[in-house]
Amino acid sequence: MKIDVTGHHVEITDSLRDYVNEKFQRLERHFDNVVDAHVILTVEKNRQCAEATLAVSGARLFAEADHEEMYAAIDLLIDKLDRQVVKHKEKRSDHHRGEGRVGPTLDS
Repeated sequence: MKIDVTGHHVEITDSLRDYVNEKFQRLERHFDNVVDAHVILTVEKNRQCAEATLAVSGARLFAEADHEEMYAAIDLLIDKLDRQVVKHKEKRSDHHRGEGRVGPTLDS
């Protein structure tokens, strides 16, 4: 998975970038088909904002989170994306795969 991290009014340090990469590994546990992610970290007055767009097979997922601390905002963002990825995975799986017609067919 390719992760782009950009910052608005904040310098992206190596520790911040490593933290984002480490947290995004959690998403790959549930769903392997995450193609790439774009993360934007923003500071506005005393509010830290993290938002991300994930490109997964078949859809684009978006989430954003605000908190007083940047690391907590990233944690909240990952929680939201994790729920979305699990929901997307459940939608894509075919739950009725083994079920067929049990009764007689029209041809017989």
